[in-house]
Amino acid sequence: MATKYHVFVDDNFHAFDASHRGEHGGFESASAAIAAAKRIVDESLTSAYTPGITADELLKIYKMYGDDPFIVAADKSAVAFSAWDYAAERSAAIC
Repeated sequence: MATKYHVFVDDNFHAFDASHRGEHGGFESASAAIAAAKRIVDESLTSAYTPGITADELLKIYKMYGDDPFIVAADKSAVAFSAWDYAAERSAAIC
């Protein structure tokens, strides 16, 4: 069975530079791909977190340096996931 969804990861520090893009993996369902992308964002946020940091500060660090996953469907259909939106939600929860 062919992989239906691929998760790629850009580096926010090198935004728009495809030479810094990596493929995280292929998944059979959109929900599995989204879960993988969320884990990538969570790892970036957790590694940037320091005690006392505000949610806004954490999100700013993420947007400057964090890993920015996105999902591409094999059939080119849209997958509803925004790493930055998710990072904003998680920053608030973490802080």
